[in-house]
Parts: sequence; structure tokens; C-alpha cells
Amino acid sequence: RKGVLHTHRQDLEEHKKKFATTKKTDLTLEEAFKGADVFIGLSVGNVVSAEMVKAMAKNPIVFAMANPDPEITYEAATGARKDVIMATGRSDYPNQVNNVLGFPYIFRGALDVRAKHINEAMKLAAVKALAELTKTPVPDIVNLAYNEKNISFGPEYIIPKPLDPRLLATVAPAVAKAAMESGEAQFPITDWDAYELELNKRLGLDNQLSRVIGNKARKDPKRVVFADAENAKILKVAQLVHEEGVGYPILLGDDKRIHEIAEINNIDLDGIPVINHKSDAMDETRRKYGEIFFQKRQRRVVNHYEAYKMMKDRNYFGSMMVELGEADCMISGLSRNYPDTIRPALQVIGTEEGVKKIAGMYIMLTKKGPLFLADTTVNFNPTAEELAEITLLVAKEVKQFNIRPRIAMLSYSNFGSSDSPEANLVRQARDIVKQKDPDLICDGEVQGLVAFNKEILKDNYPFSELINGDVNTLIFPNLAAGNIAYNLLQEVGGADSIGPVLLGLKKPVHVLQLGSSIRSIFNMVLIAVVDAQLKSHSNAEEEIKKSKWWKKFKKVSHEM
Repeated sequence: RKGVLHTHRQDLEEHKKKFATTKKTDLTLEEAFKGADVFIGLSVGNVVSAEMVKAMAKNPIVFAMANPDPEITYEAATGARKDVIMATGRSDYPNQVNNVLGFPYIFRGALDVRAKHINEAMKLAAVKALAELTKTPVPDIVNLAYNEKNISFGPEYIIPKPLDPRLLATVAPAVAKAAMESGEAQFPITDWDAYELELNKRLGLDNQLSRVIGNKARKDPKRVVFADAENAKILKVAQLVHEEGVGYPILLGDDKRIHEIAEINNIDLDGIPVINHKSDAMDETRRKYGEIFFQKRQRRVVNHYEAYKMMKDRNYFGSMMVELGEADCMISGLSRNYPDTIRPALQVIGTEEGVKKIAGMYIMLTKKGPLFLADTTVNFNPTAEELAEITLLVAKEVKQFNIRPRIAMLSYSNFGSSDSPEANLVRQARDIVKQKDPDLICDGEVQGLVAFNKEILKDNYPFSELINGDVNTLIFPNLAAGNIAYNLLQEVGGADSIGPVLLGLKKPVHVLQLGSSIRSIFNMVLIAVVDAQLKSHSNAEEEIKKSKWWKKFKKVSHEM
């Protein structure tokens, strides 16, 4: 605001004098920019022009820190110089310099060793830790949070992202060590591995993933039909979905029973339509749905009467709503066996083009980020061709979260160490996958231990595609292995889960695990909404305005 900092100025505070130039006293800002390597602005917005940036040296560094308007906008600076390395205090531009990257973790490290003061050594340790972290591979969860596919060190990433889950376990220990080395610590840490583990436990990475998916859902909420609505858990989730704006719930079931359950459990269903699909009022709709279903299945031993009768089943009715665009996705299965929910969806909606077998996938929310497991619920003993198709389905789904799949196809054998039929099947499946998608990072057959241990891979299998980057997707040779693994991870390992996520259907239908918690059901709704966003080009809000369900609902609500 007052111009260049120089040694002849009389108004400089002590900390500003350290940065003052010894050049001429009448140096203008324009002159100061000529040939400059670095500009650090801590003043006011729009005082730097594109011409000034053009006059800087090669690969100039511009830190425009004024908020909310930086000294020069990101667009103006990058428009003036393609080689500029720029940071601002804004979250909507790359390289946000934010206090949240420092203060919480500096305080954490200082408190954990009961530091008497926070000194320069501790602050420098935090800075160096941030700088080193930027040069390491970025976790998938960060790419997902910022809707990026591959964040890596470069002009647009010179400082860690505020939502990087590694910040706590990276910066806090560095600060604590500096406090100990500089004599400020009163309670030194002796076991650094245990300390970092404790920090990660405090973080709760699973909540972060849910928040990220929730944010995606809120951007374009979809109509979610709940087929098991005569259940307190489902009604609580419907209320949450409605209140948080992640979707538009539709409840299937006996309306009187649903409202009784809601009243007993103090659940607010205001604004949420209830459809009694078995009522006389819905007879015309059931006949319409039945006729459409008959046309689909008339050569599969289904007559008119049977097709009409089947529409009294909530899963057939709900699937037909999704098929006809009267809902965008369906959630079911809480009170039914898994096959009883999948069968109607397959018969009514069918599989995506080219898909022969659907598959079930679980997302395990581990402290190191999401882990995708398949097949955990559908295919008992897949052939090599079927296992390859499952792998490609899972890879496609993982990519939808802006995560690059790194797939380990698991076995008890490592890269040909056994010639048993089981090991050969996985090996053949991997070959098929690579033929269909050569760029996909996928390797096997491999043991689980080896897949996650880079040292073993480097020493014994240097050719493996799994060496660079962490494995995030596991394909199991059969249903038993996949199902056992996810249950063990959940119960013994303490990992939370989202799933099972059905893959391969034309439109989103997702099946709940028996006894699912409210949190698990809500997470499944988020997945279903995001899935519907990808598979539907309609605007749910506009469809609701035209929908007969909401028109009927509003009429009934008004009369009540």
C-alpha cells in the first residue's frame, strides 16, 4: 500500500526491516518487478499489473496474499506468464497459503511435548515438513476431495492441500522433535511410531471420505426411493437425506404404518412423500407397471396376471420407478435377503451394455484411505473371463471417484509360484484385463501381504506394476475369500465400510446389508446419489415439479 520496503523508510516495523532493499529510495513497484525472481505481497488487492509480472525473471514466484482480493488475480498472472509459480490465500485457486496448514499442527506438536514456548526452530520445522510432504505421492483421498485425478508436485502444487490427512502426522511430530532439540520440551516423546499412530487415530479419515461424497451429492441431489420404508432406521436416514439436501427421499410402504413409526421415534417426515404401492389408489399404476414388465419378460414364463401381481412387491415396484425415470435410484435390502432384492432389479432394469455379470463391491474406510474390495456379495466362483469383467467394473467405479485404481488380483500364489487351477485362473483373468485395458494398473496373481509390501515387491518382483503407488483395489478369486476379508477388516480391523455397492446395472439400485447402521445406510444413499449423477442426465428438481408423486403428496399434505 505504501510502496516498496527500503532501508531509508522511517515507518518500518522491526520484522519488515529484515526484508527491506538497499536500492534507491524512490524505487517504484514497477521498477522493483523488473528482473525479480520472487514477489511476496502482503498488502491490498489489485496493485500488481500483468505487465509487472511479464517483467520478472524466468519462472517467477508470485505470492499474492491479500484477501479476499489478491494483489493480482490468478487468471491475470497466469495469463501474463505461463511459467509463473503462483500462490494466494484463496481456496478457489491452486496453492492456497492457509493458516490451517500450520497452526493446528504446530499447537498439537507443542502441546504433546508440553513445550514452554513456540520458537523459531519449531516454526521452521513445520515449514520444512510441509515442503517435504508436497514432494511425496498424494493420497487418493486428497484427489477425491479436490475433484482431481492426479495431484503432483509442480507449479500448481507447491504446498499441501488443507484437506490432506497426512498433515497431522507429518507436521506435529516435526514440531515436537524441534521442541525437544531446542530445549523447549518438558515431556519428550520416545516412541515416534506410536505417536504417529495415535495422531492418525485421532483424525478419523472415514468421516472425511463421507464428507467428500456428501458434498458431491449436494451439488446435484437425486430422487431416492426407499423400498424398506416401514423401518425406523430407514425413516431416520430419509429425514437426514432430506434435511442435509443430499437427495429427495420417496418412501414405499403402508403410509399409516410409516407415520406411526415416525411418530413413535420422533422422526420428521414433513416434505417427504409416502407411496402405499399396495393400496387401491395405486392399482392403475401397478397395472401400467405390470404391462411394461410383461413386455420385458413375456418370453421368460411371466403372464399378464403374474406381472401385475408382482408389482405389489416393493422391490419390483421401486425398480420400475427407477426404470421409468420416476425415481433416480433405489435403496433396499435391509429386511430382505440379498437375492430377493437383486432379482427384481436385474429383471426390471437389467445390466449395462456389454456387462454379462453384475458384481458387489465394498468400500473399506481405512486410516490410509479408501480400499475397494470385490467381489464380496454376488459371484460364487467366477471364471477367468468373469473375474476379468468384475475387475473392469470395479476399476470403472473407482475412477468415478477421481481415484486412479491400483489393482491387486489376489491369490495364495505370487506371479506363477503355483500352477494350481485356482492360481492359473487369476493369472488368466489378469491377462484378459490387460488385453482390454492395457493402461490399467493391475497385477497378479499375488498374495495380500506382498501386494502391500513395496520392499518385498522391489526385492523379489521388480517387474510388478504395484511397486509405484499404494494398492487401493483388491480383487478376490471367489466370493468366499472376498466376503471373509471384508468382514474381518470390519470386525477385527475396525474399518468402517460402505456397501455393498452393486456394479453393472443400467441404473442405480443398491442393496443394504442386513442390520446396517444408520450411518452405513446414509453412506449408501450418498453412493447411490453420486452413481445416479453419473448415469442420469435429468435434473431431479425439475422432474419433481412434473412428478405425479409430489403433486399427489402436496395435495394430501394441503388437505391435512
